[in-house]
Amino acid sequence: MKIRILVIASMCISTGAFAGGYRVALQGQNATGMGHTGVAVKDSAEVVFFNPASMSSLKTDSNFSTGVTLINSVTKYQNASTNTAAETENPIGTPLYLYYSKKFNQQISYGLGVYTPYGNSVKWPKDWAGSYLVNDISLRTVFVQPTVSFKVNDKFSLGFGPTYVNGSVELNRNLTSSLVDENGDRANVTVKASGVTAWGYNAGFLINPIQTLSLGINYRSKVDMQARGENAKFNNVPSSLKSTYADTTFDADLVLPAELTLGIAFDVSSNTLLAIDVNRTFWSAYKNLDIKFNNGTDPSLNPRNYNDANIYRVGVQHKLNNALTVRGGAYYDDSPISAGYYTPETPRNNSLGLTAGASYQVTKRVDISVSFLYLMFNEFNGAYDYVEQDTDPSTPNKSFGGDYLTSVTAVGFGFNYKY
Repeated sequence: MKIRILVIASMCISTGAFAGGYRVALQGQNATGMGHTGVAVKDSAEVVFFNPASMSSLKTDSNFSTGVTLINSVTKYQNASTNTAAETENPIGTPLYLYYSKKFNQQISYGLGVYTPYGNSVKWPKDWAGSYLVNDISLRTVFVQPTVSFKVNDKFSLGFGPTYVNGSVELNRNLTSSLVDENGDRANVTVKASGVTAWGYNAGFLINPIQTLSLGINYRSKVDMQARGENAKFNNVPSSLKSTYADTTFDADLVLPAELTLGIAFDVSSNTLLAIDVNRTFWSAYKNLDIKFNNGTDPSLNPRNYNDANIYRVGVQHKLNNALTVRGGAYYDDSPISAGYYTPETPRNNSLGLTAGASYQVTKRVDISVSFLYLMFNEFNGAYDYVEQDTDPSTPNKSFGGDYLTSVTAVGFGFNYKY
């Protein structure tokens, strides 16, 4: 018998504000306001994340940035042929960040970044049509990145930061579409993984061929998340099947794909900056979710077969006066998900994001920032064609699908201190 527990996928999944499959792209208010550009921009400690090489080019000796974003996302599902419908009731997501950079001397700068690029929650109604795939997910991840930058000369600098990742997740789903206990309650499983850790790195290069032009390159490495000996608890199982659905532990792996981003920033005038980024995410590393149960149950094989995908970003920043700076931008995000691989955790297609933002200079050293994102998805019909049967491993896979429509809004608040 095969038991389908989509556990590790949920370590990085939420519907809504994602770059590609399950990456939350909200790591700085200034960048978000400018269409999430930032690889060649040198205006705050946000560069610790977007391009650590830029730390050496910041104008002030020390820079501190922190912020939080409130995400409201809703996904609607409908299948006209089965006359079923559902809508997520997701809690408000709150990705946050904290960055610090300091000049050691004219050539060397160092810093620290703490941020949450993967994390949020998805909650479908209890016992909905796709409940045997997922009922609800809650994810928390934290990335910690000590960073150093070296300015080779006035035209070239580089930066590097090892990244420590710590994550936890809780997922609940029904075991089948019909199995109930003696009280008529649907049999379900809750899985928890906590303290899952891994290492990666963030490397960047910055080139300033002329004073008004910057070229940036940033590479974020692949991260292999490996859960070992985590807990799976079965609930509302009929007495006759309790020995089969016994509480157990599991092992599973998830790849967080590598990213390469190229960016350009150009001073159109003394008060206006134009930025363009192109991001390539190597989603093809995410081929499957193979889950091994440690009670003798057959492993669960869940193909994903994502494709590499691009994100195209453009943003502008204009200083209205000595106190107020406004921003705007847009980005187009290709979906890495192929036909036949759409699951209720990431029911999304290509998207267009529109952004806006502003900063207000409170004092010479302090400014506050706000950002707004509206993410537009077209309604589409998608299915996952590899749902394993629960009782007989020789039974062919079945399909679950329908029409999906997602809407996302995000409002962010930031604080910057320079001295």
